Amino acid sequence: MKRNKIITTEDILLKLCQSVSGVLTSATSSQITYSAMVQKITKTSLKPDFGCFVLFDGGFSGLVVINFTSKAALEVYTNYMRNMGMPDEELAVLHTSDEVADVLGELMNQLVGHFTNQVRKDLQTHITQNQPKMLSLNKQVNLSVDTNLDRPQARRVTFSTEHGNIFYLELAMDKTEFIQLEEFEVAEDECPDDILEQAQQKMKAKAEQDNKQDSNANDLLDELGI
Repeated sequence: MKRNKIITTEDILLKLCQSVSGVLTSATSSQITYSAMVQKITKTSLKPDFGCFVLFDGGFSGLVVINFTSKAALEVYTNYMRNMGMPDEELAVLHTSDEVADVLGELMNQLVGHFTNQVRKDLQTHITQNQPKMLSLNKQVNLSVDTNLDRPQARRVTFSTEHGNIFYLELAMDKTEFIQLEEFEVAEDECPDDILEQAQQKMKAKAEQDNKQDSNANDLLDELGI
């Protein structure tokens, strides 16, 4: 008799780490790696200098938090924008800039979207995510999952950028196991480059819309003789 395959919290965390590393590496054209060791923690928290978080719900519920140092946030932002073709003189220089928050929020949305897609394919269940939130912080803020967790578990994983800057991923979710009863075929993985291309098209469309609005405003000023 075939032994049933069991997927645990650590297996789900590994899928999340692979999504974070794969999407960020592709988006920034620089190597983003994670530690092979995972840390058990008692609670998740947003920490300085820049915290991002997103809730997910469905087949299982949880919270994903990524805490960036200012250097790590700026490196990820800068490499992403350079990869998009943005000249250096137009890049933000402070991690508190709105542009940095927008980019990190978009990347958070991409990587959690990639993770939820992997969960759907590999675990044969469905989870949804809310819109990521980003905060520039100068002190620690504790966060709890806004859902009922019978046996909450929390984990922290250390990530490193290509230049050695550190950021941390924290995952809180209910203790759960997925047990495979029957064999099934797993669909092909979604390519991170496809995710990046979709994001580039989205940002390009937004830039064109902003330019059009600026042009319309200038035309109005010309008509008024201002």
